[in-house]
Amino acid sequence: MQIIDVEKNKSLILEVERHIWENPETGFREWKTHEYLMGVFKSLGLETKTFERIPASVAIKSAKDGKDRVFDKIPGFYVDFDTGRSGPRLAIFAEMDGLLIPTHPECDSQTGAVHACGHHAQCAALVGVAAGLSAPHALDGLSGSIRLIVVPAEEGIENDFRQELVKRGVIRYTHGKKELLFRGLLDDVDMAFMIHAETGKKFTCEMGSNGNIVKKFTFIGKSSHAAEPQEGINALYAANVALSAANALRETFAEKDTIRFHPIITHGGSAVNAIPDRVTVEAYIRGADLAAYSEMNKKINRAFAASAAAIGCRLEIKDVCGSSPRINNKMLMDVFGEAGAEFMDAADIEMGSPWNTGCSDFGDVSQVMPAIHPHIGGAAGTNHGSDYRIADPVLACVTSAKIQVAAAAKLLENGAARAKMILANTVPVYPSIKEFLAATDRVDFNREVVYYSDNGNVSLTF
Repeated sequence: MQIIDVEKNKSLILEVERHIWENPETGFREWKTHEYLMGVFKSLGLETKTFERIPASVAIKSAKDGKDRVFDKIPGFYVDFDTGRSGPRLAIFAEMDGLLIPTHPECDSQTGAVHACGHHAQCAALVGVAAGLSAPHALDGLSGSIRLIVVPAEEGIENDFRQELVKRGVIRYTHGKKELLFRGLLDDVDMAFMIHAETGKKFTCEMGSNGNIVKKFTFIGKSSHAAEPQEGINALYAANVALSAANALRETFAEKDTIRFHPIITHGGSAVNAIPDRVTVEAYIRGADLAAYSEMNKKINRAFAASAAAIGCRLEIKDVCGSSPRINNKMLMDVFGEAGAEFMDAADIEMGSPWNTGCSDFGDVSQVMPAIHPHIGGAAGTNHGSDYRIADPVLACVTSAKIQVAAAAKLLENGAARAKMILANTVPVYPSIKEFLAATDRVDFNREVVYYSDNGNVSLTF
């Protein structure tokens, strides 16, 4: 029985949780975690396959410039379990990356990295899933196949670093799962799931969560001595006007779209006695529907451009489509509710809770196939906070692994009848990965938008 072998490997699962917690790395830098987990999976007798360098001609050609590039090897790998009987392929994910919280008492003293979102617990749980599925006769009675995927770069941080990787041709997209979609590694996957550690002790799944656009505004003015401000053009004032203009749009955000806009000034000037000539504002705009928050994004860009023009500044805008809205499949909720009830009290299970306004790149996967991303308890403190920790690793890792193995079995038993029923009754948002990537590419925007003519005219160009 697969579950027995998860329990037999409890000490290994907990050892993995501690090791990755003590060695955190951020997205697309997770090489130590990659090598460590490869060794653990190989110790279970499993063949691992890495995300190697690939020519662009092998991946889906979604780059706007149409150029052929070779995309470099990135951290992460996968393992396939084949039942030998035809049926759907399930993908089960675990994320490797941490956050940058230098105030966390257990962060890496050199980098400030820490697993304050519990991704290390996902990796430990996936080791438990691998142990359960690799046991003798574990796949008996199941049809189809299961792919375990250790994936990089879920958190939307270090955007300048990731954009540099894009520029160099290392990656095409700044989030791990979208990069795997681009590289064709999910072409033969039919449905997907993962479980995320959460504070408390419950096993929950919301209806879904927001997607986002990652934004960067650069206001370009003219420097002068602060005692002679009439000689300069104050980029900081332009940014302040823009923030006020964007705030005036907030009451136009429709409640049903759960729009969130949260900007910060990341560079506001270089010297107190000089008029700031270059100011940077970074932001996310989040929402439940790509069309809705894309439309609101255009209004915010217009407000920023008009504000720059009001002060006489130039403005560069860079928008990158981040994570897509996450849609948790209702039929998969039923499966996970049943699987959870085998190992947890019914009172602690809540499937179908209200929409979540956070973001996850698992949303990209859910746009093209039936998918689900529940949360399990075991963590304590504040998510993404300096007091976050895994307080109950047995619940967050071992029980999580048992639920995932049980859910996979429910989907693939009886000729994979449950999985086939879900596939037959699910219409993805996008009919293909290629169409999904093309739609998100259309959101990307990078240009200067305010122009001044010699005759005194000002034009805003988008």
